[in-house]
Parts: sequence; structure tokens; C-alpha cells
Amino acid sequence: MLKPGARLKSAVCEAEVMIIKAGDSDGITCGGVVMSDAPESTDGNADQMHGCLIGKRYVNQDETIEVLCVKSGDGSLYYDGEELMTKDTKKLPSSD
Repeated sequence: MLKPGARLKSAVCEAEVMIIKAGDSDGITCGGVVMSDAPESTDGNADQMHGCLIGKRYVNQDETIEVLCVKSGDGSLYYDGEELMTKDTKKLPSSD
């Protein structure tokens, strides 16, 4: 099971993520290959290679999982077959 604070690495690119909010499953993939703390290099699924950006938070539709990209890569992040999307940033109140 995934736990908040865990770091996972991609086997298909340089991407690394930190779990912020864990879901019920541990099915996080990058480029079509399951992420882990010590992956072996392999080829990814070309259809799932759209990239992930450092410093961005990614969530699924229901926001049951949230990850922070700590190292950019060429693979896209998926959770249980659903592509994760960047989380919208909240606007801070002005200090005027």
C-alpha cells in the first residue's frame, strides 16, 4: 500500500514522485510501467509518454490520490488506468 511521504521512481524515465495523499491501491504507473522505490529500467508505452513536470502536483478525477513530482521525466503518471492531471493552484487572498 502507498503511504504519504513515500518516494517512487519510474523505470522508463528520470521521473520521481512523492506520495502526498494515498489511495486504496498501489497502482501508480509512469509511461505504462509500475513505479517503485527501486525500479529496473525498461521500455515504456509510447502512448503514455506525455511527461511530468517537477514541482507540479498530480491528482486523479476524484482526488483520492495526490502526488508531487520531485524530478521531471518523459512518462505520464497514471493511477489504476486513469491519467493523473495537474492539480489547480489555489489563489491566495491579496494583502491589500
